[in-house]
Amino acid sequence: MKIHEYQAKEILRRYGVPVQPGKVATTPEEAEQIAREFGVPVVIKAQVYVGGRGKAGGIQFGDTPEQAREAAARVLGMDIKGLTVQKVLVVPKLEIKEEYYAGIIMDRASQAPVVMVSAAGGIDIEEVAAKTPEKIIRRVMDVRWGLLPEQARQMLADAGVPHTVVAKGGAILAALAKAFTESDATLAEINPLALTADGQVMAADAKILIDDNALYRQKEYAAWAEPEEANPLEYQAKEAGLTYVKLDGDVGIIGNGAGLVMTTLDMVARAGGRPANFLDIGGGAKADVMKKALLFVASDPQVKGILVNIFGGITRGDEVARGIIMAQSDLPAGMPIVARLSGTGEEEGRTLLANAGLLWGADMRDASEKIVAAIKERGQQ
Repeated sequence: MKIHEYQAKEILRRYGVPVQPGKVATTPEEAEQIAREFGVPVVIKAQVYVGGRGKAGGIQFGDTPEQAREAAARVLGMDIKGLTVQKVLVVPKLEIKEEYYAGIIMDRASQAPVVMVSAAGGIDIEEVAAKTPEKIIRRVMDVRWGLLPEQARQMLADAGVPHTVVAKGGAILAALAKAFTESDATLAEINPLALTADGQVMAADAKILIDDNALYRQKEYAAWAEPEEANPLEYQAKEAGLTYVKLDGDVGIIGNGAGLVMTTLDMVARAGGRPANFLDIGGGAKADVMKKALLFVASDPQVKGILVNIFGGITRGDEVARGIIMAQSDLPAGMPIVARLSGTGEEEGRTLLANAGLLWGADMRDASEKIVAAIKERGQQ
């Protein structure tokens, strides 16, 4: 479960992590009033369940209450990666001298939490991880003992954090580890962990993801859930009875069976494409279900083309083909669709698609390569 920055900071505050005071505003006027209360320059921060707010313009500044109102007016209603900003966090502006990174993630390989720190924090931490991974110090955390203060300090020292920051930062990192464990988080990070001009070390931003399977015992945090804001498409899919997960690419994916859909995601990636979603229509889907799934996937503005991969059993290939044909008049003009049909009704389905002038793939690899090529060709037109 995703929570907002202001909620993540509230959790960290309870564990003794220094955070800025802040209040949430839903209108420009509220932001102006909060800025007057603080009486200092402020930062207006979009509260949405995605990263990259700063690069998208979702973090702005106001040196006066009037400027805070104007900044909030620009941010509220903004679309950031498909999510509409409905509220902002107003915090006093920090004079930051240096930025570091501290985070903990549940690692499948080690089957344990992994603590990570880096002296290169800030908005480009993903680039640091990709290009200079040696700048990130990692340590597997023993869940029985957590992260001991001396271990936290040593990690920061190994990362090259200034010795004047190690003591304060070590206490914060150890507290972050405790918050991670006791809140049943799958990820908890502070980015940036800021050293201010007056020598303070604090969490200038925070992100926490809570394990959905633990919400029964994290009742307070479960009450913070805003599924319609976490991802509108996923929320709408759930309401429509579809098994759907939003991803970041432009190739829509529809299949029957979770394993087949996951394999399709991998095959599209190998073909040079970027999957936009996971959608499993399940077994026995009829033409109307196929049509509904296609139209739903196409409603994502990021989707440039759709791959349908069906292994027929109780789901018949000819029913799938009919659904694809039925959807054509309602799909965005020119959107390429490639279908791979195998099993029950595959010959009938392929014939229907061919007669309708629609592409089909000989196998999963061929279909993946065709949809990626079709999207690239369309983009060059």
